[in-house]
Amino acid sequence: MSTVTPVRRATSWVRDRAAVLTKFGVVGALGVVINLGVFNLLRAGPLGVDVAVFGNYDRVVTAKVIATVVSVAFAWVAHRGWTFKDRRRHRPTKELLLFGAVNAVALVLEAGTVAITHHGLGWTSWLADNLSTLVGIGLGTIARYAGFTRFVFASDPASSTDAEGSEQAPSAP
Repeated sequence: MSTVTPVRRATSWVRDRAAVLTKFGVVGALGVVINLGVFNLLRAGPLGVDVAVFGNYDRVVTAKVIATVVSVAFAWVAHRGWTFKDRRRHRPTKELLLFGAVNAVALVLEAGTVAITHHGLGWTSWLADNLSTLVGIGLGTIARYAGFTRFVFASDPASSTDAEGSEQAPSAP
Protein backbone atom coordinates (compact mmCIF):
# COMPACT_ATOMS: atom_id res chain seq x y z
CA MET A 1 0.00 0.00 0.00
CA SER A 2 1.53 3.25 -1.10
CA THR A 3 0.51 6.61 0.23
CA VAL A 4 1.34 9.80 -1.59
CA THR A 5 2.29 12.56 0.76
CA PRO A 6 1.17 16.13 0.11
CA VAL A 7 4.80 17.11 -0.50
CA ARG A 8 5.23 14.40 -3.16
CA ARG A 9 1.93 15.35 -4.75
CA ALA A 10 2.96 19.04 -4.87
CA THR A 11 6.42 18.15 -6.22
CA SER A 12 4.87 16.01 -8.92
CA TRP A 13 2.37 18.74 -9.82
CA VAL A 14 5.17 21.30 -10.24
CA ARG A 15 7.41 18.88 -12.16
CA ASP A 16 4.58 18.01 -14.58
CA ARG A 17 4.01 21.70 -15.30
CA ALA A 18 7.58 23.03 -15.11
CA ALA A 19 7.75 24.44 -18.65
CA VAL A 20 4.43 26.27 -18.46
CA LEU A 21 5.10 27.48 -14.91
CA THR A 22 8.52 28.80 -15.94
CA LYS A 23 7.09 30.73 -18.91
CA PHE A 24 4.19 31.93 -16.78
CA GLY A 25 6.70 33.10 -14.16
CA VAL A 26 8.88 34.96 -16.69
CA VAL A 27 5.88 36.75 -18.18
CA GLY A 28 4.60 37.41 -14.66
CA ALA A 29 7.93 38.85 -13.50
CA LEU A 30 8.05 41.18 -16.50
CA GLY A 31 4.42 42.09 -15.82
CA VAL A 32 5.30 42.95 -12.21
CA VAL A 33 8.10 45.24 -13.40
CA ILE A 34 5.69 46.93 -15.83
CA ASN A 35 2.95 47.12 -13.17
CA LEU A 36 5.18 48.64 -10.48
CA GLY A 37 6.91 50.91 -13.01
CA VAL A 38 3.67 52.36 -14.34
CA PHE A 39 2.20 52.59 -10.82
CA ASN A 40 5.19 54.54 -9.50
CA LEU A 41 5.47 56.75 -12.59
CA LEU A 42 1.81 57.70 -12.20
CA ARG A 43 2.21 58.26 -8.42
CA ALA A 44 5.27 60.45 -9.06
CA GLY A 45 3.62 62.32 -11.92
CA PRO A 46 0.01 62.89 -12.94
CA LEU A 47 -1.49 61.01 -9.98
CA GLY A 48 0.98 62.26 -7.38
CA VAL A 49 0.21 63.43 -3.86
CA ASP A 50 0.48 67.14 -4.67
CA VAL A 51 -1.37 67.03 -7.98
CA ALA A 52 -4.91 68.42 -7.95
CA VAL A 53 -6.09 66.40 -10.96
CA PHE A 54 -8.46 63.43 -10.44
CA GLY A 55 -9.44 64.44 -6.89
CA ASN A 56 -7.67 63.56 -3.68
CA TYR A 57 -9.20 60.31 -2.56
CA ASP A 58 -8.78 57.74 -5.30
CA ARG A 59 -5.53 58.62 -7.06
CA VAL A 60 -3.59 55.70 -5.58
CA VAL A 61 -6.29 53.22 -6.60
CA THR A 62 -6.62 54.90 -10.02
CA ALA A 63 -2.86 54.53 -10.52
CA LYS A 64 -3.12 50.87 -9.48
CA VAL A 65 -5.94 50.19 -11.95
CA ILE A 66 -4.11 51.90 -14.84
CA ALA A 67 -0.86 50.05 -14.04
CA THR A 68 -2.66 46.72 -13.91
CA VAL A 69 -4.44 47.32 -17.22
CA VAL A 70 -1.11 48.15 -18.92
CA SER A 71 0.56 45.03 -17.51
CA VAL A 72 -2.47 42.89 -18.47
CA ALA A 73 -2.22 44.06 -22.10
CA PHE A 74 1.45 43.04 -22.12
CA ALA A 75 0.62 39.69 -20.49
CA TRP A 76 -2.09 38.77 -23.02
CA VAL A 77 0.30 39.25 -25.92
CA ALA A 78 3.10 37.36 -24.14
CA HIS A 79 0.96 34.47 -22.90
CA ARG A 80 -0.83 34.11 -26.21
CA GLY A 81 2.37 34.15 -28.23
CA TRP A 82 4.67 32.22 -25.89
CA THR A 83 3.42 30.64 -22.65
CA PHE A 84 0.26 29.06 -24.03
CA LYS A 85 0.93 29.30 -27.79
CA ASP A 86 0.11 25.62 -28.34
CA ARG A 87 -3.05 25.70 -26.22
CA ARG A 88 -5.35 28.08 -28.06
CA ARG A 89 -8.94 26.85 -28.33
CA HIS A 90 -10.84 30.07 -28.80
CA ARG A 91 -11.00 32.72 -31.45
CA PRO A 92 -8.92 35.77 -30.49
CA THR A 93 -11.98 37.87 -29.59
CA LYS A 94 -13.45 35.25 -27.25
CA GLU A 95 -10.01 34.52 -25.83
CA LEU A 96 -9.46 38.21 -25.11
CA LEU A 97 -12.87 38.45 -23.40
CA LEU A 98 -12.10 35.41 -21.23
CA PHE A 99 -8.63 36.80 -20.53
CA GLY A 100 -10.23 40.11 -19.55
CA ALA A 101 -12.73 38.40 -17.25
CA VAL A 102 -10.00 36.46 -15.43
CA ASN A 103 -7.94 39.63 -15.13
CA ALA A 104 -10.95 41.58 -13.85
CA VAL A 105 -11.06 39.19 -10.89
CA ALA A 106 -7.31 39.63 -10.39
CA LEU A 107 -7.66 43.41 -10.70
CA VAL A 108 -10.27 43.46 -7.92
CA LEU A 109 -7.85 41.49 -5.74
CA GLU A 110 -4.93 43.83 -6.56
CA ALA A 111 -6.74 47.17 -6.35
CA GLY A 112 -8.75 45.95 -3.38
CA THR A 113 -5.56 45.17 -1.47
CA VAL A 114 -4.22 48.66 -2.15
CA ALA A 115 -7.56 50.29 -1.30
CA ILE A 116 -7.83 48.40 2.00
CA THR A 117 -4.31 49.21 3.14
CA HIS A 118 -4.21 52.79 1.84
CA HIS A 119 -7.71 53.98 2.69
CA GLY A 120 -8.97 51.41 5.21
CA LEU A 121 -5.87 50.98 7.35
CA GLY A 122 -4.36 54.40 6.67
CA TRP A 123 -1.02 53.01 5.52
CA THR A 124 -0.29 55.76 2.98
CA SER A 125 3.48 55.72 2.54
CA TRP A 126 5.10 54.79 -0.76
CA LEU A 127 6.54 51.70 0.92
CA ALA A 128 3.11 50.60 2.18
CA ASP A 129 1.53 51.24 -1.23
CA ASN A 130 4.23 49.19 -2.96
CA LEU A 131 4.12 46.35 -0.44
CA SER A 132 0.35 46.12 -0.70
CA THR A 133 0.72 46.23 -4.48
CA LEU A 134 3.06 43.22 -4.30
CA VAL A 135 0.65 41.32 -2.03
CA GLY A 136 -2.20 42.11 -4.43
CA ILE A 137 -0.09 41.00 -7.41
CA GLY A 138 0.59 37.71 -5.60
CA LEU A 139 -3.12 37.11 -5.00
CA GLY A 140 -3.88 38.14 -8.58
CA THR A 141 -1.21 35.78 -9.94
CA ILE A 142 -2.81 32.79 -8.23
CA ALA A 143 -6.21 33.77 -9.64
CA ARG A 144 -4.73 34.32 -13.11
CA TYR A 145 -2.94 30.98 -13.32
CA ALA A 146 -6.06 29.13 -12.22
CA GLY A 147 -8.28 31.08 -14.63
CA PHE A 148 -5.91 30.92 -17.60
CA THR A 149 -5.35 27.17 -17.37
CA ARG A 150 -9.03 26.39 -16.79
CA PHE A 151 -10.83 28.86 -19.04
CA VAL A 152 -8.65 30.93 -21.37
CA PHE A 153 -5.89 28.64 -22.57
CA ALA A 154 -7.38 25.30 -21.54
CA SER A 155 -6.20 22.40 -23.64
CA ASP A 156 -8.51 20.72 -26.07
CA PRO A 157 -9.86 17.62 -24.28
CA ALA A 158 -8.79 15.51 -27.25
CA SER A 159 -5.16 16.71 -27.08
CA SER A 160 -2.28 15.06 -25.28
CA THR A 161 -2.24 17.46 -22.33
CA ASP A 162 -4.75 18.03 -19.60
CA ALA A 163 -6.19 21.40 -18.56
CA GLU A 164 -3.21 22.00 -16.27
CA GLY A 165 -0.59 21.42 -18.95
CA SER A 166 0.72 18.04 -17.83
CA GLU A 167 1.30 15.26 -20.30
CA GLN A 168 -1.15 12.40 -20.32
CA ALA A 169 -0.52 8.91 -21.54
CA PRO A 170 -2.13 8.15 -24.88
CA SER A 171 -5.44 6.33 -24.68
CA ALA A 172 -5.46 2.68 -25.46
CA PRO A 173 -7.23 1.85 -28.75
